[in-house]
Amino acid sequence: MSQSLVSNRVHVIFSTQARQPLLPPDSRDALYAYLMGIGKNLGFPVLAVGGMPDHLHLLIALPPNKTLSETIQKLKANSSRWMKNSVPGFAWQRGYAAFSVSTSGVDAAVEYICNQEHHHTRRDFRRELLDFLTKNGVEYDERYLFD
Repeated sequence: MSQSLVSNRVHVIFSTQARQPLLPPDSRDALYAYLMGIGKNLGFPVLAVGGMPDHLHLLIALPPNKTLSETIQKLKANSSRWMKNSVPGFAWQRGYAAFSVSTSGVDAAVEYICNQEHHHTRRDFRRELLDFLTKNGVEYDERYLFD
């Protein structure tokens, strides 16, 4: 086969440094558009972006020529630089969580990501992340999860 044929959708979650509420509702749409532009410029689609004042969710289509860590590092570095124009000292927290999404699960993932306000009326970010980790069988040490 002379080409790489890939369907690799990934739900990515990362928070602001120390989970500070640095993403006010009125500025999130511009950040979401900026993140989608970063993806486009780097050659991969950002299929959905949503979040709360202290964290983001993205659904990306990871291309075969990019690693997950490289892709997330570029998304975080570029968006952090851009955010510092309006929020001095802005930074993302180190690390991220990422979960594969099957083709049949893409619509549900997009809906979940785009409806963050609704989801967080029932549970906070901490509970949400712990639920994702448990559901996906990811082992973790809670002592280091929210530092």
